[in-house]
Amino acid sequence: MANSLVQFRADDATRIKAASICERLGIDLQTYMRMCLTRLVQENGVPFSMKLKTEENPAIAAMKKASRIAEENGISDMTLDEINTEIAEVRK
Repeated sequence: MANSLVQFRADDATRIKAASICERLGIDLQTYMRMCLTRLVQENGVPFSMKLKTEENPAIAAMKKASRIAEENGISDMTLDEINTEIAEVRK
Protein backbone atom coordinates (compact mmCIF):
# COMPACT_ATOMS: atom_id res chain seq x y z
CA MET A 1 0.00 0.00 0.00
CA ALA A 2 1.35 3.42 -0.92
CA ASN A 3 1.87 6.04 1.76
CA SER A 4 0.67 9.61 1.50
CA LEU A 5 1.40 12.68 3.56
CA VAL A 6 -1.45 14.00 5.72
CA GLN A 7 -1.01 17.46 7.20
CA PHE A 8 -3.17 19.66 9.37
CA ARG A 9 -2.77 22.67 11.62
CA ALA A 10 -3.08 22.72 15.41
CA ASP A 11 -2.26 25.48 17.85
CA ASP A 12 1.19 25.20 19.39
CA ALA A 13 0.02 24.73 22.98
CA THR A 14 -2.23 21.80 22.03
CA ARG A 15 0.48 20.19 19.91
CA ILE A 16 3.04 20.51 22.71
CA LYS A 17 0.67 19.04 25.32
CA ALA A 18 -0.32 16.20 22.99
CA ALA A 19 3.31 15.40 22.16
CA SER A 20 4.13 15.37 25.88
CA ILE A 21 1.32 12.91 26.62
CA CYS A 22 2.43 10.69 23.75
CA GLU A 23 6.03 10.79 24.97
CA ARG A 24 4.93 9.64 28.43
CA LEU A 25 3.03 6.80 26.73
CA GLY A 26 6.19 5.79 24.85
CA ILE A 27 5.02 6.83 21.40
CA ASP A 28 5.42 9.89 19.23
CA LEU A 29 2.65 12.14 17.96
CA GLN A 30 2.88 10.73 14.43
CA THR A 31 2.33 7.19 15.73
CA TYR A 32 -0.67 8.37 17.71
CA MET A 33 -2.19 10.01 14.64
CA ARG A 34 -1.69 6.80 12.63
CA MET A 35 -3.39 4.88 15.45
CA CYS A 36 -6.35 7.29 15.32
CA LEU A 37 -6.73 6.88 11.56
CA THR A 38 -6.52 3.10 11.84
CA ARG A 39 -9.21 3.02 14.54
CA LEU A 40 -11.41 5.38 12.52
CA VAL A 41 -11.33 2.86 9.68
CA GLN A 42 -11.77 -0.17 11.98
CA GLU A 43 -14.75 1.37 13.79
CA ASN A 44 -16.19 2.83 10.59
CA GLY A 45 -16.67 6.04 12.57
CA VAL A 46 -15.11 8.21 15.23
CA PRO A 47 -13.53 5.83 17.78
CA PHE A 48 -14.66 7.77 20.84
CA SER A 49 -17.90 9.23 22.10
CA MET A 50 -18.87 12.59 20.68
CA LYS A 51 -22.02 12.98 22.75
CA LEU A 52 -22.73 15.86 25.07
CA LYS A 53 -23.00 14.55 28.59
CA THR A 54 -26.61 15.01 29.65
CA GLU A 55 -26.38 13.46 33.08
CA GLU A 56 -24.40 14.83 35.92
CA ASN A 57 -22.18 12.97 38.34
CA PRO A 58 -24.37 10.51 40.33
CA ALA A 59 -22.94 11.70 43.65
CA ILE A 60 -23.78 15.31 42.88
CA ALA A 61 -27.27 14.30 41.73
CA ALA A 62 -27.78 12.41 45.01
CA MET A 63 -26.66 15.42 47.05
CA LYS A 64 -29.02 17.72 45.13
CA LYS A 65 -31.87 15.27 45.67
CA ALA A 66 -31.11 15.06 49.41
CA SER A 67 -31.06 18.87 49.61
CA ARG A 68 -34.40 19.09 47.79
CA ILE A 69 -35.97 16.51 50.13
CA ALA A 70 -34.61 18.36 53.18
CA GLU A 71 -36.10 21.62 51.87
CA GLU A 72 -39.47 19.94 51.25
CA ASN A 73 -39.51 18.55 54.79
CA GLY A 74 -38.38 21.76 56.46
CA ILE A 75 -35.16 20.30 57.81
CA SER A 76 -32.62 21.95 55.54
CA ASP A 77 -31.41 24.30 58.27
CA MET A 78 -30.76 21.67 60.97
CA THR A 79 -27.52 22.00 62.94
CA LEU A 80 -25.05 19.12 63.12
CA ASP A 81 -26.10 18.47 66.72
CA GLU A 82 -29.75 18.25 65.69
CA ILE A 83 -28.88 15.86 62.87
CA ASN A 84 -26.83 13.65 65.21
CA THR A 85 -29.70 13.64 67.75
CA GLU A 86 -32.12 12.51 65.03
CA ILE A 87 -29.74 9.76 63.95
CA ALA A 88 -29.29 8.58 67.54
CA GLU A 89 -33.08 8.43 68.02
CA VAL A 90 -33.55 6.36 64.86
CA ARG A 91 -30.80 3.94 65.90
CA LYS A 92 -32.46 3.23 69.32
